[in-house]
Amino acid sequence: MSSRWKTVLSTLAMAGPAFIAGAWQFGPGNLASAVEAGSKYGYALIWVVVLSTVFMLVYADMSVRLGIRTTTSLISSVKDILGHRVGVAAGFGVFIITLCFSVGNAVGSGLGLSMVFGGSPLIWTIACTAFVALILLFRNVYRIVERVLLVIVGLLGAAFIISAVIAKPDWYMALDGVMPSAPSGSLLLIVALVGTNFSLNAAFFTSYGIHERGRTRGEYRQTSIADTIPGIVAPGIMTALVIVVAAAVLESQNAEATSLVGLAKIFEPIAGPIGSTIFALGLSGAAFSSMVANATAGGTMLSDALGRGASPGTPTAKVTCAAILAFGLAITIMFTSSPIQLIIVAQALTVLVAPFLGFLLYVMSNNRQLMGDLRNTWWKNALGVLGFLSILSLSGVLVYELLSR
Repeated sequence: MSSRWKTVLSTLAMAGPAFIAGAWQFGPGNLASAVEAGSKYGYALIWVVVLSTVFMLVYADMSVRLGIRTTTSLISSVKDILGHRVGVAAGFGVFIITLCFSVGNAVGSGLGLSMVFGGSPLIWTIACTAFVALILLFRNVYRIVERVLLVIVGLLGAAFIISAVIAKPDWYMALDGVMPSAPSGSLLLIVALVGTNFSLNAAFFTSYGIHERGRTRGEYRQTSIADTIPGIVAPGIMTALVIVVAAAVLESQNAEATSLVGLAKIFEPIAGPIGSTIFALGLSGAAFSSMVANATAGGTMLSDALGRGASPGTPTAKVTCAAILAFGLAITIMFTSSPIQLIIVAQALTVLVAPFLGFLLYVMSNNRQLMGDLRNTWWKNALGVLGFLSILSLSGVLVYELLSR
């Protein structure tokens, strides 16, 4: 084998941690928000996805560098530098966000599989939750999760590219959607799109995957090229494609996606039953990948915060994983009448905790003693501040909206 091929293969071997973060952020909540954005406002909210992806990339890169520099784990380092209580609060903050995400994952898994195979969405939700719980019982959890999610992310990308080709959208109008605008009534949807695409809890967890893989300072550039950039940009592109497809399919019919099932049915006149199947498989794949990553991350980081170990294989992590899965299932059973709105509201609520995690990533990645030459550069700090202010302001807006209702 030539040295050039060896270099290519060694670079590809770096893929993993950021793809888990990407699979986590591209779940049913992301898909539901994107579908509603396209069906209600056409191409107008594509800019939200573009900007959120840029901010997500900056914060994921901070987490990657922290994963390389920390000798134990990110939360342990937060405890050492910023205080024990701050580290514990970070773990509980991530856990709260994973509870919100678990609702969308549970709802989406049942809807997607029932669209493909028929039967009750609730039964499929129970079956998918049980299957994910079984996966998380394996001893080498992280590597299993990593391999499964790499495959699913690849399949999802292909599915949504096919969907975009089938829908025949107006690409010039889609480019206009990159210019910021806020149509009347779109505020909650913008918050939900930011909450899923600028997922600071997913960025926070990236450091754990980097640490688990034993990445070194010399591997930082390869990791960025093979993992961080494609792992974060791919979900952003897929989300934008979903908005484009929904806008192309529904705007031409003056229709609105009141349900994901309704959108999938609208594909049938364009591509026959295969259109609905592609969409349903994409939904179930997004739900499954996000469900696995969400439970793993929440369990690992709460276990770390409680001082019980920074690995998904610890007893505390496994119990927490089970609690996250059970919470999503319980809420799905209790609120079955309006699943799409349930998903979107749950995603929007994640921005209430996200600013705290963003602040920790920003402060830690600027610590000279910890980071050395991997400390944030000026332009990363500038983008980091803009990202933090954006999610902080959306958090304030959401609180105002909730209190004024």
